[in-house]
Amino acid sequence: MNDNQSAMNENSVELDPALLRALEKISSTPRLLVALDFDGTLAPIVARAEDARALPAAAAAVKELLELPETTTAFISGRALESLRLVASPDDRTLLIGSHGAEVFTGPGSPALTLDQAQALALRQATAVIETVVAAHPGTRLEAKPAGVVLHTRTAEDSVAEAATEEARRQLSAIEGLHLTDGKRVLETSVLSSDKGQGLELLRAFTEATAVFFAGDDVTDEDAIKALQPQDLGVKIGPGDSGAAFRVDSPVAFARVLETLAELRRAAPQG
Repeated sequence: MNDNQSAMNENSVELDPALLRALEKISSTPRLLVALDFDGTLAPIVARAEDARALPAAAAAVKELLELPETTTAFISGRALESLRLVASPDDRTLLIGSHGAEVFTGPGSPALTLDQAQALALRQATAVIETVVAAHPGTRLEAKPAGVVLHTRTAEDSVAEAATEEARRQLSAIEGLHLTDGKRVLETSVLSSDKGQGLELLRAFTEATAVFFAGDDVTDEDAIKALQPQDLGVKIGPGDSGAAFRVDSPVAFARVLETLAELRRAAPQG
């Protein structure tokens, strides 16, 4: 499919009338925070994480929202900040939460993540486990993060992925101070107790937002969805259980949601 065909498909997506009404309502809030997951939300899921890029329509809508008065954009991702910046190319004004809340960027001078001795030891032990598992299970990969390490199994056969995850979980469970989280074909480990819900609340307080729009596709995004308040709006992308009030099928469909939010926010009375 070429770019023109993709654009036509995105523009042809019709929104659920109830979702459209919810977008109209939140677009008029005095201070809006638009906080978004990246992989599976702005960007289609790909086999190699480093190849992910936001759909052009989604990227353009984020940029338009960023330019609107009293509107802040943010990415809340399981990726480390370095990886998130590589694939998302965020504007300097876009706030970032990486490593499921363990890393935070709210502008120049944001403190770097630091680990104490016990946390550093646990991270070294977890990394050694994942290295061993990856070596024994073809198609699996290791991703290093500042406060954790991830086992990726998307490019492995199903049986291999299942065996690798089971073995990694068995060994990692014996490491003191380690937190395990399941995602889509990933097993996340972290030496810090943090999640996207905590990241969302940090950004809400930082921006003094009167309402938050959040969207995500993975099980780890449910922590952010649980943190939403009555004036907020949550959207789930794709299948799976969710506490979000609304759902769309794909990043392509979600790009249209973002475009609509930008259009409504631009037209909303200010002040």
